[in-house]
Amino acid sequence: MIETIFFEEQISNHPTTERIRKALPRSTWVPIERYQELFNKRHQNFKLQKKNPALILAKKHENFVLPVPSGFGMDSHKNFYFSHMYNCLYDCKYCFLQGLYSSANFVLFVNYEDFFHSISEKIAEYKGKSLTFFSGYDCDSLAFDKLSGFADHALTFFETFPNVELELRTKSIAINSLLQRKPLDNCIVAFSLSPSEIAKSMDSKAPNINRRINAIKQLAETGWKIGLRFDPLIYTSNWKNLYSSLFEEILNGLNPSMLHSISYGPLRFPKKMYKKAASLHPEQKLFAFPMEETKGIVSYGKKIETEMHDFLKSELNKYTSENKIFQCTI
Repeated sequence: MIETIFFEEQISNHPTTERIRKALPRSTWVPIERYQELFNKRHQNFKLQKKNPALILAKKHENFVLPVPSGFGMDSHKNFYFSHMYNCLYDCKYCFLQGLYSSANFVLFVNYEDFFHSISEKIAEYKGKSLTFFSGYDCDSLAFDKLSGFADHALTFFETFPNVELELRTKSIAINSLLQRKPLDNCIVAFSLSPSEIAKSMDSKAPNINRRINAIKQLAETGWKIGLRFDPLIYTSNWKNLYSSLFEEILNGLNPSMLHSISYGPLRFPKKMYKKAASLHPEQKLFAFPMEETKGIVSYGKKIETEMHDFLKSELNKYTSENKIFQCTI
Protein backbone atom coordinates (compact mmCIF):
# COMPACT_ATOMS: atom_id res chain seq x y z
CA MET A 1 0.00 0.00 0.00
CA ILE A 2 1.12 3.56 -0.66
CA GLU A 3 1.63 5.10 2.77
CA THR A 4 1.91 8.79 1.85
CA ILE A 5 0.00 10.76 -0.78
CA PHE A 6 0.89 14.37 -1.54
CA PHE A 7 -1.77 16.27 -3.46
CA GLU A 8 -1.88 19.70 -5.02
CA GLU A 9 -4.64 21.66 -3.31
CA GLN A 10 -6.02 22.85 -6.65
CA ILE A 11 -7.04 19.26 -7.56
CA SER A 12 -8.21 18.15 -4.11
CA ASN A 13 -11.79 17.80 -5.38
CA HIS A 14 -11.02 16.38 -8.81
CA PRO A 15 -12.91 13.11 -9.51
CA THR A 16 -9.67 11.15 -9.95
CA THR A 17 -8.37 12.48 -6.63
CA GLU A 18 -11.63 11.47 -4.97
CA ARG A 19 -11.43 8.01 -6.55
CA ILE A 20 -7.96 7.46 -5.09
CA ARG A 21 -8.97 8.91 -1.71
CA LYS A 22 -11.74 6.34 -1.46
CA ALA A 23 -9.40 3.54 -2.51
CA LEU A 24 -6.63 4.54 -0.05
CA PRO A 25 -8.39 6.01 2.99
CA ARG A 26 -5.69 4.82 5.41
CA SER A 27 -2.85 6.58 3.62
CA THR A 28 -1.51 9.85 5.00
CA TRP A 29 -2.72 12.71 2.77
CA VAL A 30 -0.55 15.83 2.70
CA PRO A 31 -1.53 19.01 0.79
CA ILE A 32 1.12 20.79 -1.29
CA GLU A 33 1.12 23.77 -3.63
CA ARG A 34 2.98 22.36 -6.68
CA TYR A 35 4.36 18.88 -7.30
CA GLN A 36 7.74 20.25 -8.45
CA GLU A 37 8.61 21.32 -4.90
CA LEU A 38 8.93 17.63 -4.01
CA PHE A 39 9.62 15.86 -7.26
CA ASN A 40 12.36 18.12 -8.60
CA LYS A 41 14.15 18.51 -5.29
CA ARG A 42 17.88 17.84 -5.61
CA HIS A 43 19.93 15.21 -3.78
CA GLN A 44 17.10 12.74 -3.28
CA ASN A 45 17.94 9.09 -2.59
CA PHE A 46 16.36 7.35 -5.58
CA LYS A 47 17.23 3.82 -4.46
CA LEU A 48 15.85 4.34 -0.96
CA GLN A 49 12.67 6.02 -2.25
CA LYS A 50 12.08 3.16 -4.68
CA LYS A 51 11.60 0.79 -1.75
CA ASN A 52 8.57 2.72 -0.52
CA PRO A 53 7.63 5.51 -2.95
CA ALA A 54 5.05 8.16 -2.20
CA LEU A 55 2.32 9.18 -4.63
CA ILE A 56 2.01 12.79 -5.77
CA LEU A 57 -1.29 13.87 -7.32
CA ALA A 58 -0.93 16.90 -9.55
CA LYS A 59 -2.33 18.91 -12.43
CA LYS A 60 -0.36 19.14 -15.66
CA HIS A 61 -0.45 22.54 -17.36
CA GLU A 62 1.48 22.14 -20.63
CA ASN A 63 3.21 19.75 -23.02
CA PHE A 64 0.38 17.26 -22.89
CA VAL A 65 1.22 15.67 -26.25
CA LEU A 66 4.72 15.42 -27.71
CA PRO A 67 6.22 13.90 -30.87
CA VAL A 68 7.90 10.57 -30.20
CA PRO A 69 11.70 10.49 -30.40
CA SER A 70 13.07 9.52 -33.79
CA GLY A 71 13.17 5.74 -34.12
CA PHE A 72 10.46 5.05 -31.52
CA GLY A 73 7.31 4.89 -33.60
CA MET A 74 5.72 2.58 -36.12
CA ASP A 75 4.71 3.50 -39.67
CA SER A 76 1.97 6.04 -39.00
CA HIS A 77 2.22 9.42 -40.70
CA LYS A 78 2.72 10.99 -37.26
CA ASN A 79 3.50 9.43 -33.89
CA PHE A 80 2.95 11.18 -30.56
CA TYR A 81 3.20 10.23 -26.91
CA PHE A 82 1.56 11.48 -23.74
CA SER A 83 2.46 10.80 -20.11
CA HIS A 84 -0.32 10.93 -17.55
CA MET A 85 2.19 9.65 -14.99
CA TYR A 86 5.89 9.97 -14.19
CA ASN A 87 7.77 6.92 -12.90
CA CYS A 88 6.73 3.31 -12.75
CA LEU A 89 5.59 0.83 -10.10
CA TYR A 90 8.16 -1.59 -11.44
CA ASP A 91 11.93 -1.37 -11.02
CA CYS A 92 13.45 -2.74 -14.23
CA LYS A 93 17.20 -2.31 -14.07
CA TYR A 94 17.67 -1.41 -17.76
CA CYS A 95 14.86 1.17 -17.86
CA PHE A 96 15.78 4.75 -18.75
CA LEU A 97 13.58 5.88 -15.85
CA GLN A 98 16.36 4.65 -13.54
CA GLY A 99 18.32 7.72 -14.49
CA LEU A 100 15.73 10.19 -15.70
CA TYR A 101 14.37 11.84 -12.56
CA SER A 102 15.87 12.78 -9.21
CA SER A 103 12.87 11.24 -7.44
CA ALA A 104 11.50 7.70 -7.42
CA ASN A 105 8.11 8.92 -6.18
CA PHE A 106 5.15 8.60 -8.53
CA VAL A 107 3.46 11.63 -10.05
CA LEU A 108 -0.07 11.08 -11.36
CA PHE A 109 -1.57 13.92 -13.35
CA VAL A 110 -5.27 13.62 -12.62
CA ASN A 111 -6.54 16.03 -15.29
CA TYR A 112 -6.93 13.42 -18.03
CA GLU A 113 -9.48 15.64 -19.74
CA ASP A 114 -6.77 18.16 -20.64
CA PHE A 115 -4.63 15.43 -22.22
CA PHE A 116 -7.57 14.33 -24.37
CA HIS A 117 -8.34 17.92 -25.36
CA SER A 118 -4.77 18.31 -26.62
CA ILE A 119 -4.95 14.98 -28.44
CA SER A 120 -8.17 16.06 -30.15
CA GLU A 121 -6.39 19.23 -31.31
CA LYS A 122 -3.60 17.12 -32.85
CA ILE A 123 -6.18 14.94 -34.58
CA ALA A 124 -7.82 18.04 -36.05
CA GLU A 125 -4.43 19.45 -37.09
CA TYR A 126 -3.57 16.28 -39.02
CA LYS A 127 -7.05 15.47 -40.24
CA GLY A 128 -7.05 12.58 -42.69
CA LYS A 129 -3.53 11.43 -41.71
CA SER A 130 -2.70 8.17 -39.94
CA LEU A 131 -1.83 8.95 -36.32
CA THR A 132 -0.69 6.84 -33.39
CA PHE A 133 -0.64 8.07 -29.78
CA PHE A 134 1.57 6.17 -27.36
CA SER A 135 0.81 5.90 -23.65
CA GLY A 136 3.42 4.33 -21.42
CA TYR A 137 6.59 6.23 -22.29
CA ASP A 138 7.32 7.74 -18.85
CA CYS A 139 5.30 5.14 -16.96
CA ASP A 140 3.45 1.85 -17.39
CA SER A 141 0.02 2.38 -18.97
CA LEU A 142 -1.84 -0.20 -16.87
CA ALA A 143 0.19 -0.95 -13.74
CA PHE A 144 -1.54 1.79 -11.72
CA ASP A 145 -4.90 1.43 -13.44
CA LYS A 146 -6.83 -0.10 -10.54
CA LEU A 147 -6.32 3.15 -8.65
CA SER A 148 -6.16 5.69 -11.46
CA GLY A 149 -8.93 4.44 -13.77
CA PHE A 150 -6.90 5.92 -16.61
CA ALA A 151 -7.43 3.17 -19.20
CA ASP A 152 -11.21 3.42 -19.12
CA HIS A 153 -11.05 7.19 -19.68
CA ALA A 154 -8.56 6.76 -22.54
CA LEU A 155 -10.58 4.05 -24.25
CA THR A 156 -13.79 6.04 -23.97
CA PHE A 157 -12.07 8.98 -25.64
CA PHE A 158 -10.39 7.03 -28.45
CA GLU A 159 -13.61 5.17 -29.15
CA THR A 160 -14.84 8.43 -30.71
CA PHE A 161 -11.83 8.54 -33.09
CA PRO A 162 -11.81 5.10 -34.76
CA ASN A 163 -9.27 6.14 -37.41
CA VAL A 164 -6.63 7.11 -34.83
CA GLU A 165 -4.56 4.51 -32.97
CA LEU A 166 -3.83 4.32 -29.25
CA GLU A 167 -1.05 2.13 -27.91
CA LEU A 168 -1.16 1.15 -24.24
CA ARG A 169 2.35 -0.08 -23.43
CA THR A 170 2.65 -2.22 -20.34
CA LYS A 171 4.17 -5.07 -18.36
CA SER A 172 1.09 -5.27 -16.20
CA ILE A 173 -1.55 -7.98 -15.97
CA ALA A 174 -4.15 -5.47 -14.70
CA ILE A 175 -6.38 -6.01 -17.72
CA ASN A 176 -9.83 -6.12 -16.11
CA SER A 177 -10.78 -2.65 -17.34
CA LEU A 178 -10.16 -3.88 -20.89
CA LEU A 179 -11.90 -7.22 -20.52
CA GLN A 180 -15.02 -5.54 -19.15
CA ARG A 181 -15.64 -3.58 -22.35
CA LYS A 182 -15.90 -4.24 -26.06
CA PRO A 183 -12.45 -4.32 -27.73
CA LEU A 184 -11.50 -1.26 -29.75
CA ASP A 185 -10.12 -1.90 -33.23
CA ASN A 186 -7.91 1.19 -32.90
CA CYS A 187 -6.29 0.21 -29.58
CA ILE A 188 -3.10 -1.84 -29.34
CA VAL A 189 -2.24 -3.40 -25.99
CA ALA A 190 1.53 -3.65 -26.29
CA PHE A 191 3.43 -5.83 -23.83
CA SER A 192 7.12 -5.32 -23.07
CA LEU A 193 8.81 -8.71 -22.78
CA SER A 194 12.17 -10.35 -22.17
CA PRO A 195 13.11 -14.02 -21.83
CA SER A 196 12.08 -15.35 -18.43
CA GLU A 197 15.66 -15.89 -17.25
CA ILE A 198 16.49 -12.25 -17.97
CA ALA A 199 13.23 -10.88 -16.58
CA LYS A 200 13.73 -12.71 -13.27
CA SER A 201 16.99 -10.84 -12.80
CA MET A 202 16.06 -7.43 -14.16
CA ASP A 203 12.28 -6.86 -14.14
CA SER A 204 11.96 -6.24 -10.41
CA LYS A 205 8.39 -6.00 -9.09
CA ALA A 206 6.90 -6.70 -12.55
CA PRO A 207 4.66 -9.74 -13.20
CA ASN A 208 6.62 -12.74 -14.41
CA ILE A 209 6.73 -13.56 -18.10
CA ASN A 210 4.29 -16.48 -17.89
CA ARG A 211 1.65 -14.23 -16.33
CA ARG A 212 2.22 -11.60 -19.01
CA ILE A 213 1.87 -14.22 -21.75
CA ASN A 214 -1.36 -15.45 -20.18
CA ALA A 215 -2.67 -11.88 -20.18
CA ILE A 216 -1.70 -11.49 -23.84
CA LYS A 217 -3.55 -14.61 -24.87
CA GLN A 218 -6.59 -13.73 -22.77
CA LEU A 219 -6.83 -10.31 -24.39
CA ALA A 220 -6.30 -11.72 -27.88
CA GLU A 221 -9.00 -14.34 -27.37
CA THR A 222 -11.47 -11.61 -26.47
CA GLY A 223 -10.63 -9.51 -29.53
CA TRP A 224 -7.98 -7.03 -28.41
CA LYS A 225 -5.12 -6.27 -30.79
CA ILE A 226 -1.73 -7.16 -29.35
CA GLY A 227 1.67 -5.55 -29.74
CA LEU A 228 4.85 -7.37 -28.71
CA ARG A 229 7.76 -5.19 -27.64
CA PHE A 230 11.18 -6.79 -27.21
CA ASP A 231 12.95 -3.64 -26.17
CA PRO A 232 15.65 -3.45 -25.05
CA LEU A 233 17.35 -6.61 -26.27
CA ILE A 234 19.62 -8.03 -23.58
CA TYR A 235 22.81 -9.81 -24.60
CA THR A 236 23.80 -12.95 -22.64
CA SER A 237 25.82 -16.07 -23.38
CA ASN A 238 22.73 -18.00 -24.54
CA TRP A 239 20.57 -15.13 -25.78
CA LYS A 240 19.65 -16.80 -29.06
CA ASN A 241 18.08 -19.82 -27.36
CA LEU A 242 16.33 -17.62 -24.80
CA TYR A 243 14.71 -15.36 -27.38
CA SER A 244 13.81 -18.22 -29.73
CA SER A 245 12.03 -20.03 -26.89
CA LEU A 246 10.23 -16.86 -25.86
CA PHE A 247 8.94 -16.22 -29.39
CA GLU A 248 7.70 -19.78 -29.68
CA GLU A 249 5.93 -19.64 -26.32
CA ILE A 250 4.10 -16.41 -27.17
CA LEU A 251 3.37 -16.77 -30.86
CA ASN A 252 2.41 -20.41 -31.11
CA GLY A 253 -1.33 -20.46 -30.55
CA LEU A 254 -1.75 -16.68 -30.77
CA ASN A 255 -4.40 -15.75 -33.33
CA PRO A 256 -2.39 -14.07 -36.14
CA SER A 257 -5.23 -11.65 -36.86
CA MET A 258 -4.92 -10.25 -33.32
CA LEU A 259 -1.19 -9.51 -33.70
CA HIS A 260 -0.90 -5.84 -34.59
CA SER A 261 2.88 -5.50 -34.60
CA ILE A 262 6.19 -6.65 -33.17
CA SER A 263 9.04 -4.30 -32.40
CA TYR A 264 12.51 -4.77 -30.98
CA GLY A 265 15.33 -2.42 -30.16
CA PRO A 266 18.92 -2.34 -28.89
CA LEU A 267 19.98 -1.51 -25.36
CA ARG A 268 21.15 2.11 -25.39
CA PHE A 269 21.68 4.72 -22.70
CA PRO A 270 22.76 8.34 -22.79
CA LYS A 271 26.11 8.35 -20.95
CA LYS A 272 24.77 10.25 -17.93
CA MET A 273 21.80 7.90 -17.54
CA TYR A 274 24.02 4.85 -17.85
CA LYS A 275 26.31 6.07 -15.07
CA LYS A 276 23.37 6.76 -12.78
CA ALA A 277 21.71 3.38 -13.43
CA ALA A 278 25.04 1.58 -12.93
CA SER A 279 25.61 3.39 -9.64
CA LEU A 280 22.13 2.39 -8.46
CA HIS A 281 22.64 -1.28 -9.34
CA PRO A 282 26.36 -2.12 -9.17
CA GLU A 283 25.51 -5.78 -8.51
CA GLN A 284 23.87 -6.20 -11.92
CA LYS A 285 25.86 -8.15 -14.52
CA LEU A 286 24.33 -5.85 -17.12
CA PHE A 287 26.57 -3.01 -15.95
CA ALA A 288 29.69 -5.18 -15.79
CA PHE A 289 29.56 -5.94 -19.51
CA PRO A 290 32.20 -4.07 -21.57
CA MET A 291 29.99 -1.50 -23.27
CA GLU A 292 30.94 0.97 -25.98
CA GLU A 293 30.36 4.71 -26.09
CA THR A 294 29.66 6.54 -29.35
CA LYS A 295 28.65 10.21 -29.46
CA GLY A 296 27.49 10.14 -25.84
CA ILE A 297 25.46 6.91 -26.21
CA VAL A 298 26.45 3.76 -24.31
CA SER A 299 25.57 0.46 -26.01
CA TYR A 300 26.77 -3.06 -26.77
CA GLY A 301 28.33 -1.68 -29.95
CA LYS A 302 27.54 -2.06 -33.62
CA LYS A 303 28.79 -5.65 -33.98
CA ILE A 304 26.53 -7.08 -31.26
CA GLU A 305 23.60 -4.88 -32.26
CA THR A 306 23.83 -6.07 -35.86
CA GLU A 307 24.08 -9.72 -34.78
CA MET A 308 21.00 -9.38 -32.58
CA HIS A 309 19.06 -7.48 -35.23
CA ASP A 310 19.75 -10.08 -37.93
CA PHE A 311 18.84 -12.99 -35.67
CA LEU A 312 15.67 -11.38 -34.30
CA LYS A 313 14.42 -10.42 -37.75
CA SER A 314 15.05 -13.93 -39.07
CA GLU A 315 13.31 -15.60 -36.12
CA LEU A 316 10.28 -13.30 -36.12
CA ASN A 317 9.77 -13.77 -39.86
CA LYS A 318 8.90 -17.38 -39.07
CA TYR A 319 5.76 -16.25 -37.27
CA THR A 320 4.40 -13.19 -39.05
CA SER A 321 4.70 -11.05 -42.16
CA GLU A 322 7.59 -8.63 -42.46
CA ASN A 323 5.32 -5.57 -42.56
CA LYS A 324 4.36 -6.22 -38.92
CA ILE A 325 7.97 -6.19 -37.67
CA PHE A 326 9.71 -2.95 -36.73
CA GLN A 327 13.09 -2.07 -35.33
CA CYS A 328 13.22 0.75 -32.79
CA THR A 329 16.54 2.52 -32.70
CA ILE A 330 16.42 4.72 -29.60
